[in-house]
Amino acid sequence: MKALISVSDKTGIVEFAQALHALGVQLLSTGGTAKLLADKGLPVTEVAEVTQFPEMLDGRVKTLHPMVHGGLLARRDFPEHMAALKEHGIETIDLLVVNLYPFEATVAKAGCTLADAIENIDIGGPAMVRSAAKNWKDVGVITAADQYDAVLAELKAAGKLSNKLRFEMSVAAFNRISQYDGAISDYLSSVKFEDEKLSEEYVPERNLFADQANSQFIKIQDLRYGENSHQQAAWYRDLYPAPGSLATGVQLQGKELSYNNIADADAAWECVKSFDVPACVIVKHANPCGVAIGKDAHESYAKAFQTDPTSAFGGIIAFNRTVDKAAAEAVSKQFVEVLMAPAFSPEALEIFKSKVNVRLMTIALPAGGATDWDNGRNAIESKRIGSGLLLQTSDNHELTLADLKVVTVKQPTPEELNDLLFAWNVAKFVKSNAIVFCKNGMTMGVGAGQMSRLDSARIASIKAEAAKLSLQNTVVASDAFFPFRDGLDVVVDAGATCVAQPGGSMRDQEVIDAANERGVAMVFTGVRHFRH
Repeated sequence: MKALISVSDKTGIVEFAQALHALGVQLLSTGGTAKLLADKGLPVTEVAEVTQFPEMLDGRVKTLHPMVHGGLLARRDFPEHMAALKEHGIETIDLLVVNLYPFEATVAKAGCTLADAIENIDIGGPAMVRSAAKNWKDVGVITAADQYDAVLAELKAAGKLSNKLRFEMSVAAFNRISQYDGAISDYLSSVKFEDEKLSEEYVPERNLFADQANSQFIKIQDLRYGENSHQQAAWYRDLYPAPGSLATGVQLQGKELSYNNIADADAAWECVKSFDVPACVIVKHANPCGVAIGKDAHESYAKAFQTDPTSAFGGIIAFNRTVDKAAAEAVSKQFVEVLMAPAFSPEALEIFKSKVNVRLMTIALPAGGATDWDNGRNAIESKRIGSGLLLQTSDNHELTLADLKVVTVKQPTPEELNDLLFAWNVAKFVKSNAIVFCKNGMTMGVGAGQMSRLDSARIASIKAEAAKLSLQNTVVASDAFFPFRDGLDVVVDAGATCVAQPGGSMRDQEVIDAANERGVAMVFTGVRHFRH
């Protein structure tokens, strides 16, 4: 058996090559890899000795040769192929170990020049990988270090690789090439090319949205069905998921997650992790039906549950703090579909052990930082439409007290301002039209997804009444401006004393005058939060 090894990332390659040598496998290699293996005392033949042609053009040409590709592509069960190899003195290659130039890592660096990007486009590597992957019945192709153990296990056990493993590695190889080519296309399609600036130091400006989108997703699992039982579905994650995102979560117990479970869980998790104090979010049918902050998980849950106990039945619950015994005992009294938190105490896990259908998930909170990635958030979001795709930057805007513009005679109190920020943060995760009443770090009434903002306001009041919650002296966040004063009148009639809205309507002054007439405070945020 003969193996050709040519890797950019040399993690674990020496140990792997040593194991292959111990199994009697002949080693071929290129450039830096060959030198590394030789320095470790391994008998290795350089590819240039096989091709009788030196590496040239700074290593750009070394494996693009019939002596290499003939050995990879020849079918052992075709006599004419084997005769051609014999005629031209070409030996078969049975195992190919290749990982590619680090193009993705290169272009991700700040200040990456166009020259650096181009130089890190691998040519010979993908060509060999495609040749070996196409001829998977005769050649095993390794494109990642995490495949080494499986290959060695089979070689030690049977002296050869199984058809199943070779096919799996072939599929992985073509997937890797697709990812690699997609990354190159994404980068080059985003470059704003300026010929007059072209030099080795040229760092191109890039369009946020490339001329071609090549998204890459990895399947996590097939789902029992989709949004409805007659639809089929599967769950995929980003090729490189952001830490602290739902796709990085681990299910500890419970039934398999459904399509709707996952969609609602994402809504709950994205909302709860946006708070930097202990918080609980309860979601039902994609909308928060109860959100609260408290001194710990138990208090935040107790307050969130009060908002709408009816809707909380069968809901999705997310915490941004460890679920301890007290919180677990409280949650266990209601029917819950999915329960998420950064961690569960041993006592909490014991409490839920008997509730075998409850889906428990742990998701580590993101570390935080300057980028969306650091905060576990999507930078770009998409919506599928007929034969097309809408892409936009994600709504990751964070409002601060300094952003608020008071437009009324009455000034908000410090307590009202804090509640306004809380209400505004919740409104961002409520389907439009959204009206959110809050008080003391707790949602008191939520109106979501109505065609009329008036109806959303009325529904929020109805829900508060049903939950026996008073809306007196509450604050209200509206995800978009009030086009007329009637929406403001409804929330003030319900008991609100302070309102946050984006502003920007041609009738802003009419609404401001109405707020002054009613004796309430109103602030403009300057930004809206439509969520369709």
